[in-house]
Amino acid sequence: MTNRIILLAFFLACTLHASAQQTFTNPILPSGADPWAIYHEGYYYYTHTLGNRLALWKTKDLTALKDITPKTIWTPPSSGPNSKAIWAPELHRLDNKWYIYYTATDKANDGDANRYVFVLENTSSDPLQGTWVDKGKVNTEHSGLDGSVFEHRGTRYFLYSAYVGPQSVLVIAKMKNPWTLEGTQAIIAAPTHAWEKFGGRQILEGPEFLAGKKDEIFVVYSASACWADEYALGMLAAKTNANLLDPGAWTKVSTPVFQQSPAHNVYATGHNAFVQSPNDKENWLLYHANTGPGQGCDHRRSPRLQRFTWTADGRPDFGQPVKADSVLQIPAR
Repeated sequence: MTNRIILLAFFLACTLHASAQQTFTNPILPSGADPWAIYHEGYYYYTHTLGNRLALWKTKDLTALKDITPKTIWTPPSSGPNSKAIWAPELHRLDNKWYIYYTATDKANDGDANRYVFVLENTSSDPLQGTWVDKGKVNTEHSGLDGSVFEHRGTRYFLYSAYVGPQSVLVIAKMKNPWTLEGTQAIIAAPTHAWEKFGGRQILEGPEFLAGKKDEIFVVYSASACWADEYALGMLAAKTNANLLDPGAWTKVSTPVFQQSPAHNVYATGHNAFVQSPNDKENWLLYHANTGPGQGCDHRRSPRLQRFTWTADGRPDFGQPVKADSVLQIPAR
């Protein structure tokens, strides 16, 4: 009888453990601004801003980052143009190699005028292995930050946030190779709405490409200063067959597509990435936010993950940020 009770208790414990693994709550880490993740061959590779180095998390379950020890894969040089303020890393798989794009500035002169996007290359099949080779600064026309890469209709493009006068604007260019831009570098959006100017700055940053479900593609960006509670996501749309280097091809949605929810105690929602579920059937929004008002732009920002859907006309519907204690189903396997 005693053995049967022990076996039953063991079975129940295993069942509860398996059940618990099917759900999660936000945030997925206690701290981490500018989150990014990519799914490749059965694993998620995750990173976020650490300031003084680049590190990667490798996991089959993006909601289980708290159980993973990250690996530092690069530290900046002691001096030079990429020696300080290592921000907003993005890991991309291009031409069967790994590339990390990151923002940095010069320790000796660390103002925005000297802030640029840099890139590292790794030929290993696993980005936590092999050697990361410095490919230098991306040849952007302006200083800036938050570089990202996407491919559309056989062409590879680079997006970034450029410092132009007193504001930050969004720029797109074609890529000659993963570290070199070629041809026109076109400004496709500037801060024009009041909700893009909170925090005493006029800022558009963190541009991310998203393919639509019908005849449009999108660039989702973060608007206003990151220290403002009103930091939010905006969106540009263009037809799939448009000339993406033509500023007139892009239309800006007039209101935020994702923003703070005081009712849910979620503030300063921004700097997002997009990931698919392991079964490739679900779309997920990865972003950072604060748990209270007035927390600013520091280590209190934490990464969040929530599923989004699509409207009947093929546009993303991000909904509102969920409460930190909301129990969510993990991405479908």
